[in-house]
Amino acid sequence: MRIVFMGTPAFSVPALDALVDAGHEIACVYCQPPRPAGRGKRARAAPVQARAEALGLPVRHPQTLRDAKEQTAFAALDADVAVVVAYGLILPQPVLDAPKHGCLNIHASLLPRWRGAAPIQRAIMAGDRKTGVSIMRMEAGLDTGPVLLSEAVEIGAQDTTGALHERLSALGARLIVETLSRLDSLTPQPQPEDGVRYAAKIDKAETRVDWRRPAIEVDRLIRGLSPVPGAWCRIGDERVKLLRSRVVAGKGAPGAVLGGLVVACGSGAVDLLVLQRPGRRPMAAEDFLRGIALPDRLA
Repeated sequence: MRIVFMGTPAFSVPALDALVDAGHEIACVYCQPPRPAGRGKRARAAPVQARAEALGLPVRHPQTLRDAKEQTAFAALDADVAVVVAYGLILPQPVLDAPKHGCLNIHASLLPRWRGAAPIQRAIMAGDRKTGVSIMRMEAGLDTGPVLLSEAVEIGAQDTTGALHERLSALGARLIVETLSRLDSLTPQPQPEDGVRYAAKIDKAETRVDWRRPAIEVDRLIRGLSPVPGAWCRIGDERVKLLRSRVVAGKGAPGAVLGGLVVACGSGAVDLLVLQRPGRRPMAAEDFLRGIALPDRLA
């Protein structure tokens, strides 16, 4: 098939590679424009752009697709289908309608649960036992289109968003290739009205740990926000990211250090396994404890 690929972050790269490996023709790759990054704040190409250029594929990164000229240029690509995965721009109706078989989205949840921007994080933070990938035919609504193919994966008790991100990215790549190979025989299934949940973008106000919450919720927050943006707390005068944890037995005032890096919560306790001080690399608990005077209570 002749495909327009639309994606931006690292999550999208395996799908691009899989489509190329499957022998599809990539007419053009769309991604977000380069953004300032790093200490020097120099413009840095998105992972999809970097991979597309390495593959010798044409790349476009318009600021918007609402412009009539951009829509005309998109339609002129004469694509059989557009594959969209974490692109980051809203597709107006003329763009949705341009490819012969429409636009297919690789979405990292089992729709209709967790429509929206942060499905992986929200699934872990909510304590879901499973999630997955849905291949959806896009329409004007937010992740409301019919589903052509989906597959579930278990969420382990120690899974972080980073770990789940890698598994779902690989799964999405495999499923989109399968979807395209079976496109004529697949029947799009409308999403049920029951079970709709929205995965709102993570707000900064959510990222600080509230030790008054039950340990199970604190642990889900830490794992769900790892590695970025990272849940955090105050340890002395420092704002420290908490990147891995586990629920353990323990009792004490919320935030009290019970020994090592076991911290009391509103009920139960969490054992902090991986932490990151400002300007430092992530460290295992034992290494972290060698370089800091730990107070009796974390804030």
